Formats: sequence, C-alpha cells, structure tokens
Amino acid sequence: MKTPKLNNRPLYNSRIIDTYIKLIKRNYSYINVGELLNYAGMEPYQVTDEGHWFTQEQVDLFYERLVKLTGNKNIAREAGRYAASPEAIGIMRQYVLGLVGPAKAYEIAGKYAHNFTKSAIYKSTKRGTNKVEITVVPNEGVSEKPFQCENRIGFFEAIAMVFNYRLPGVEHPECLFKGGGVCRYIVSWKESPSSFWKKIRNYAIIFFAAACLCSYFIHPSITPITVFPFSVFVVLLLTLYVGIIEKKELNAAIDNLRDSSDKLLEQVNVNYNNALMINEIGLAISKQMDIDGILSNVVQIFEKRLDYDRGLVLLANQDRTRLIFRAGFGYTDELLSMLKNTRFNLSRPESKGVFVVSFREQKPFLINDIIEIETTLSPHSLNLAKKMGTKSFICCPIIYEKKSLGILAVDNVKTKRPLCQSDISLLMGIAPEIGISIHNATLIEARERQFKSILLVLAASIDARDSLTAGHSEKVTEYALGICNELNMPKDYCEMIRVAALLHDYGKIGIKDAVLKKEGKLDIEERKEIETHTTKTRKILEQINFEGIYKEVPYIAECHHEKIDGSGYPKGLKGEDIPLGAKIIAVADFFEAITSKRHYRDPMPIDIAFQLLNEEGKIHFDKNVIEAFISYYNRVNNNQKTVTI
Repeated sequence: MKTPKLNNRPLYNSRIIDTYIKLIKRNYSYINVGELLNYAGMEPYQVTDEGHWFTQEQVDLFYERLVKLTGNKNIAREAGRYAASPEAIGIMRQYVLGLVGPAKAYEIAGKYAHNFTKSAIYKSTKRGTNKVEITVVPNEGVSEKPFQCENRIGFFEAIAMVFNYRLPGVEHPECLFKGGGVCRYIVSWKESPSSFWKKIRNYAIIFFAAACLCSYFIHPSITPITVFPFSVFVVLLLTLYVGIIEKKELNAAIDNLRDSSDKLLEQVNVNYNNALMINEIGLAISKQMDIDGILSNVVQIFEKRLDYDRGLVLLANQDRTRLIFRAGFGYTDELLSMLKNTRFNLSRPESKGVFVVSFREQKPFLINDIIEIETTLSPHSLNLAKKMGTKSFICCPIIYEKKSLGILAVDNVKTKRPLCQSDISLLMGIAPEIGISIHNATLIEARERQFKSILLVLAASIDARDSLTAGHSEKVTEYALGICNELNMPKDYCEMIRVAALLHDYGKIGIKDAVLKKEGKLDIEERKEIETHTTKTRKILEQINFEGIYKEVPYIAECHHEKIDGSGYPKGLKGEDIPLGAKIIAVADFFEAITSKRHYRDPMPIDIAFQLLNEEGKIHFDKNVIEAFISYYNRVNNNQKTVTI
C-alpha cells in the first residue's frame, strides 16, 4: 500500500515564511510581496499568524518565484541566517533565547523543531563541549527540496548568532539530496567570551604559581614583596573581568528568558480569555430563547472578551433576499442608525460584496486593506465602508446544517491591531454555536406563533357565536396586558395572563344559544347556566397540557368572575384568596363588557363606565388593579382627564 503524498497537508509553520518576508522587505524592497504570496496561494494574514501552517506545494511555489525575482539561489540559507536578526528575532526568541547558551539550544533542537515543521524528525546528539550532531529524517511521503536543506543550515547558523556568538561551522557530511539516507549536520562553535577568559585566568594561575615558586628559589626575599603580589593582582583582575563578562551573559540570558516568559504568559492569557468567552457565550445563549436576546448577549461578550474595536451580526430576512443588521458593538449612534437602515441584497447573483459572497459561498474573509477589494464593491457598499471608516475586517458566515443564516464581522479602527488567521479560526469556531442557537430560537418562535394563532382561533370561535361579542376576548387580553405592564409584572407572568385572558370565556361553548344570545335580561335559571361557563372553562382548559408558566391558566380563567367581597362565582372566593391574575382579567372583562353593545343594552359612555368601575372598586374589584387600568387607559388614549377612586 502506497503512502499518500503530504504535499497538500500543512507542514511548515508560517514563521518560516515570515522570516523570508522580513528579509525581502529589508534587502529586496523592490519585490511586490503581495504578488509573491498570491503566486504561492498564501495570504498576508496567514503569514503573520504564528499558528498557521503551509503545505509543501505552497512553500515550493513561494521559493520558485522568489529565486526568479531575486536571482539569488542562496536565498534559502540567507533567510535561515536572517532568523537571528533584530527584525526577525521573534522566531528565535520564543524557543532559544530562554536558554543560557547555544550548547543547550542545539541539544534540544529536536524537541522544538516540531513547532516549525511537521515534515521531518530532528535528533540532536552532543559530540563535544562546542559541537553537536543533528540528523533530520523526513517523514514518509514528504517531498522536501534541496533549498529547505540550505534553509536548515542557515537556521542552525542563526542559533549561535542569536547569542552574539560568531558564525558557527556547519559540516554536512550526509545529505538526502546527494544520495544520503538522512540529512546530517555537525555544528561547532567557538566558546563564549566568559569561557575563553576563564581559561586565560586558569592558565594565568598556573603560570604565576610556577613563577612564584621559581622566584622563591632564586630570590627568596623578592618573591613575597613583588612577584607574589603582582601575581595575585593579575589573577584577581582576570577573575573580576571574568565575573563581569559572566554577569553580562547571565543578565542577557535572564532578560531573554523574561521576554520568552512574558510572551508565553501573554499567550496563556489570550487562551484563557478565549476559553472564558466560549464558556460565557455558551451560558448566555442557553438562557435566551429569542434571537434578539441571544445576539445581544453574544455581542456584549465579544465586546468584553475579544480584542476588536467593533463587531456586528447580520441575519438573512425570512425570504432570504436581504442581510439585515441585528446586533453590534463599538459603533456610534450615527453609525448604528446607518447600519440599521442598510440592506445587503442577496438576490443578485452578480453581487461581489464581501458580506454577500461570504454568505453565499459559506467561507470567511479577512481583508487587510479595503482598497484591495474596492473594485469589486458597488458604489453604495464602497460609500458605506468609507463612512464607517473601515480599513481591515474579518467576516465569517453563520451556518446551521449547511444553510447560511447570516454574517459575523469584526474590525479594528482604533487599536490598529493586525488581524490574522487565528482570528478567523476563533470566529469560525464561535459562529456555528451562534447558528445553532439562532436555529433553535427560530423554531421556538415559530412554535410560539403557531401556539398564539391557535389561541386566537379558539378565542375567536367563542366570540364568533354572537356577532355582538366578536373581538371581546382580544380586547380583554389587550386591557389585561396593559394592567400587567402598569404593575411591572414579569414577562413570563404577562404571557400567562395573555393566554388566560384569551380563553377566559371558552366555557361558553357549552352554553345554549337560546341563553347566550337571549334578548333582554336572564331569569334565575338562565343566570345559573351562564355562570357555569367558568367551571366549564377550567375543565376544558385542564385537558390542554399547560406546563411551566402556563400551568395556572385554567385556574386563573375560572376565577375571573370572583369578587373581593365574596359575592362572585363559581367558588365565592374573597380578597387575597382570589389570584391576582383573575383580579386583572376581572377588571378588563368588566370594562370591555360595559363599553360594548349587548343584546339587552347599548354600550355605556366612557365617563359613566369609569364611574361605574369606580363604584365597583369599592366592593368587587381590587383597587390597585383599577388604578393600574385607569393609568393604562389614559396613557394609551392620551386622555387628559384623570379618573380617581
């Protein structure tokens, strides 16, 4: 069985290419880096992202084009050495400068090599104080090129140069590209200044000890006066100088270690912050059942946890013809107003706007400079981008089960922090979670709409039995919700009252038309039959599986004719025994009934209705509920007349 080629798998870390780019910008400034990267299928933000990896094919194309542009066939080794330069020191600092010297760095080369390449296995073997042997065995299926061998040599040279050592010697006795089974490198370097001066000092001690001894036998009197003090002085001077050099080297190593630790801690903080953000988003969206609530929580967490100046979420409308702004952060009121009034057209196949293409093709985009894509934008989109002050941004599609739902976009306008591949990866990891929540919320909203429409049909079916009572349940519901809002009742409680109010008279389905539609007043028996509608309502509604916030609906609906003094029906409840919801519906039902035409009377004028409600409030209805209703009614109808009890 043949091993598949790895040319199309990510093998080489972006930091290798980043070193090339920095070398190009310094020594070959005439080269168009964007064109070079485009030829190799690379993006600038991928190169700057230390977490990105390139394929063998991409690296081959990059080198091929680079050699053609520079005419320098040794540029691979030059780029390897350039890793030790101040401009490119970041690539070495994280792994090498935390060590005391090159010896240790070369010894552990095999351990940190995987942070740069996945194409081969590196092994280091110490061959002496200042010598190490490094073997490189390519993984099966990898097709490296000779220039990568040269780049390795340059990189090995850079390790010693980072510590301000002279250029080390690199022997290459065995090479894969010259018939060898592996690439073998023997790296040797001159000892550090402190080691050199230590040897000088040690030799000086031996020399002056011998000199003192000889002098003692030749001129015993002179030795303790001149030779010995001079010898001690020179040795102490050398020891002091060695100490100074060692201290400098040690301080440099400590500073380098501190820099490496700071960078590591910075990355740990980023990872921790991202983990917190993902956890917070999970908790936030799990507590919300509506789309606006989900998106509001998500953008708040984005603003708190992510290092972006601005962000927005666009969702497709119901018929999927437009992308519409739904939530955002970091925008001024003026820009928010502009976004809310902007629609991105999804119905034009020829549209090349980034948001539309990202939505349609379900892939993310990172734009470093909007000038790069201004030719693909419509005049309207380009004008919007200029007004927004957008220069670079990321947009990711929000997808659920291969269906695009919207767009998530972020940008920086103040901090100017460059955006990179890891930003895309993070957002693309979050977007599906948002997509799942939006889909679930959409299903819930659809079911709620269906539930509400069924309730409206049920309520209307009772009201429709008599043309004079048509719309009664809906009007009672409107009044009841108005009272709830004035009383600052919780959202869930208001929803329960809405359902109970819509169905409060459903038991009338069991009342004969002769009684229900009778012209004139009812006799005692007919009145008793009418009063049974509350109990019938409860029994019918108990057949519906009301759960959660709706659990009280049957009982609230049954009690809407109970009165404070106990003269109501069906149970004759008094005062606090009557549920608040029933008290609310009772006032709403009473007012709607007396202000509407019935078979046995005309509607009462509003002033008289309020007067009657005022009188009933002293005996039958809750005073606080009546005050809330009057406040609601006056506010909604802009009634300047204040009714008091």
